[in-house]
Amino acid sequence: QVELVESGGGLVQAGESLRLSCVASGSIFSIHAMGWYRQAPGKQRELVASMSSGGRTNYADSVKGRFTISRDNAKNTGYLQMNSLKPEDTAVYYCNADILLNDDYVYGSLETNTYWGQGTQVTVSS
Repeated sequence: QVELVESGGGLVQAGESLRLSCVASGSIFSIHAMGWYRQAPGKQRELVASMSSGGRTNYADSVKGRFTISRDNAKNTGYLQMNSLKPEDTAVYYCNADILLNDDYVYGSLETNTYWGQGTQVTVSS
């Protein structure tokens, strides 16, 4: 019913920038929190940044001051602007979103479900 598709990953050199996008589509009534996670080889998936529906943001210490999360609610799209990239930022980046489906809202439920994208590879060379 819902699909999240990330884009914008790629291979860059240290110090360069990338902008990731995450588009949500399907039977969506509203999107609550959105977040970006990453998983490097051999490591656990970790939170990079998140944003509530009200705009409150949270960042991992390792990316504070370099990454910026944003969203366009009209387009059901989230973004992650990544500046001053470092080799240690190399990972597969995933977006997730807490979504209230149209059917649930119509039947009186306000319970959201969490959806994940398929991931986009970011590789930073030194």
